[in-house]
Amino acid sequence: MLKILLKISEFLEKIVSIFGKFGSWLAIPLISIIIFDIITRRFFVLGSTKLQEMEWHLHTSLFLLVLGYAYLKDAHVRIEIVREKYSVKVKAILETLGIILFLIPYTLLVIYYGIDFVQRSFSMNEVSSALTGLSHRWIIKSFIPIGMFLLFLAGVSLLLKNLIYISVIFTNNKEFEKKSLINNPIYKYTKHISEKN
Repeated sequence: MLKILLKISEFLEKIVSIFGKFGSWLAIPLISIIIFDIITRRFFVLGSTKLQEMEWHLHTSLFLLVLGYAYLKDAHVRIEIVREKYSVKVKAILETLGIILFLIPYTLLVIYYGIDFVQRSFSMNEVSSALTGLSHRWIIKSFIPIGMFLLFLAGVSLLLKNLIYISVIFTNNKEFEKKSLINNPIYKYTKHISEKN
């Protein structure tokens, strides 16, 4: 059973990583457009609403696609002053409770309302409020439920790893204890502890 849960966790992690890595490449067109926009505004006194809106759209897409990936890689802000004094077991329990009580309900709520948000935008054929802005506003809005779904998958992946870890510490299964800690946000803070065991 633990092997199956670990495989599911790793599969979800791969999906989130693929989208996260793809999203990170959006930084290149985003930077290019920003540089082009600055140069044309400064030296040629040209301005483009479409370019500005494209910058916002790329920034939003990048952020939402890498949100789950950043959680998997522990790139989000944590309150280390509080967490660092606890043992690995307590950290795993706190992480599990945080995912169950906060992350999963929040992402499901945003996905639910986000889909409705996109559907309304699509049915209205919503466009930019600016006359020379971009059309098809539903495309950028669709990244909201997509990004939250990826964060949900990342949360489930880490939830499974933490549950595996919590269950195996009671059975003293060192193999699964190590596997459940690798690529887990609590692992980098507790690597020395697992190596001593």
